[in-house]
Amino acid sequence: MVHKSWIQRLRRYFSNSSPCLTGGVAALLSIGILHLGGWERLEQIGYNKLFQIREISILPHRNWDERIAVIAIDEASLEKYGQFPWQRTRYAQLLQALEKSPPAAIGFDVKFIDPSSFDAQFASSIAANGKVVLARAWDNQGNLLEPVAELADAAANQGQIYHQVDADGVTRSAAIWINGPEDSIPGLGPALIEVYNLNNPNQPVSFTGPVKGEELQKVWLNWPGTVKSLPNVPQLKSPPTYSFVDVVEGRFEPKDFAGKFVLVGFTATGLADPLRTPYNLEPPTSGVYFHAAVIDNLLNHRLLQRLPKTMEIGLLLLLGPGTSLLLFHRDLKGRIAIVFLLPITWLVIALMGFSFDRWWIPIAAPLGTILLAAIGVQLGEQYERQQLMNLFEKHVAPETANLIWQRKDEIIDEGELQAQELTATVLFMDIRSFTTISEKLSPRELLSWLNQYLDAMTDCIMDRGGVVDKYIGDAIMAVFGVPFPHTEPEEIRQDAMNAIAASLAMHERLKQLNKRLKAEDKPVIQFGIGIHTGPLIAGSVGGSRRLNYSVIGDTVNVAARLEAMNKELTTDKPYKILLTGETFDYVSDRYLAEEVTTIQLRGRQQETIIYTILGEK
Repeated sequence: MVHKSWIQRLRRYFSNSSPCLTGGVAALLSIGILHLGGWERLEQIGYNKLFQIREISILPHRNWDERIAVIAIDEASLEKYGQFPWQRTRYAQLLQALEKSPPAAIGFDVKFIDPSSFDAQFASSIAANGKVVLARAWDNQGNLLEPVAELADAAANQGQIYHQVDADGVTRSAAIWINGPEDSIPGLGPALIEVYNLNNPNQPVSFTGPVKGEELQKVWLNWPGTVKSLPNVPQLKSPPTYSFVDVVEGRFEPKDFAGKFVLVGFTATGLADPLRTPYNLEPPTSGVYFHAAVIDNLLNHRLLQRLPKTMEIGLLLLLGPGTSLLLFHRDLKGRIAIVFLLPITWLVIALMGFSFDRWWIPIAAPLGTILLAAIGVQLGEQYERQQLMNLFEKHVAPETANLIWQRKDEIIDEGELQAQELTATVLFMDIRSFTTISEKLSPRELLSWLNQYLDAMTDCIMDRGGVVDKYIGDAIMAVFGVPFPHTEPEEIRQDAMNAIAASLAMHERLKQLNKRLKAEDKPVIQFGIGIHTGPLIAGSVGGSRRLNYSVIGDTVNVAARLEAMNKELTTDKPYKILLTGETFDYVSDRYLAEEVTTIQLRGRQQETIIYTILGEK
């Protein structure tokens, strides 16, 4: 039976579970995860992988800018000058040593916040150099830590050394400017470039200025490469790094620092701030290279750009329905191929944008949206399949139910089973003397006895491709050739053959059942079968509250008439089967039959020849 509720559910899921709806739900779910920060950790992993892939690939990849150099307060310097902090005369000596190779600007990633007796000498060297930038910082309570006033007055500029670290310990961004209560404080890197621009007004380096009203102007770092801080050893993929003591004692070439941006900072273990980059995760490198990366990015205009949130949301809203459209109405192999190729395609797009245009395109959210859309389509189809199977599994064999699913578009439109004109074979069967038998059994015994019979006969029908249309008390109406119209003569012939094969199988099954019933001292069963092949209309039959999938037409009436005629015409025949000449014409090459009568059926102009089956040839 097909209830109206099932039809309504089918309509809802077949018509409303469109690819756009499924993909839209997936996109909205992904946007919700984005809003809650659920994709960010995966995006950070994607950020790392983009750099690592670029490092080993043939894609464009620039090394560190040659205009950057690092003077390292390293183990060798500590061994020479003793443990930190040093007397500030050491820094004055450094600036004096650099006079033979004058840098464009010198930035100290070292805090000079406490006064000392040597500040005057150091301040004199700073003023004489004219290109020194000192560091500003903040303590854990957010208090600003400024250089000693005497040193600050002598310096060409000051730059904050705020260093933001993501939850996984990797540095991906930099605060180019931090707006203070009175003025905007540039980072150490931008402060160095300001000094350079002041001394080179004809060839300034342009970069983003402070943004009024924003506390922090954050930019995304495009890490140039691996850092290998080996003093005095040229590294193609690292800024050249020199030991502090070597520079003070003059062990460098005049060209090493001339016209360059020089950073002075810690690399010695225990003093240096650990810096983790996509290239230097374990072990980390030193924090002074953070400022080197900022300068590199600003000098070469290669800071990374991220998509604005609005664009990312728009992208997800396109990817969700787009993925669903690609997956809809495809078989499993096609879906697996698409779900495999789409992420690869997106990764290639992200890598190309990253390598050629400096775009950090989101990876996790788009891939997650693709996966959610694919899961949504698959779950939706599984649900629809279950509804369709619930609709037909009690009527047809599992193989036929699977065929119905594969070809569902042929018979279902907006959730309704569509009426179809077709040629099929109808089988009617009924128990002889059922009324008399029912009077001998209690209702419970009668129902158990009848269900054993119906179960056995149904198996014979469904195992041969028949559809049980309905049970009418003790009668069974079955159809061979639905729900898909058969138009080829060979297909119609096969339906008729299946009906005869099912009828013979029912006779054999009835013999076994009767033996068991007799042993249980229950009434044995006799039946009659009528079969006719002809035109029918198949579809949903019923009212607004209850529907059946059934067939109607003269063919049904003829089969029912033949079933009733078994009482007189097959009493001495081996099989209680009557079929019309139309059906016998289809099966005559396989089965033996005997003509038993010719009758004029009501509503038919020609007489109908009736046969009974004698057996298989």
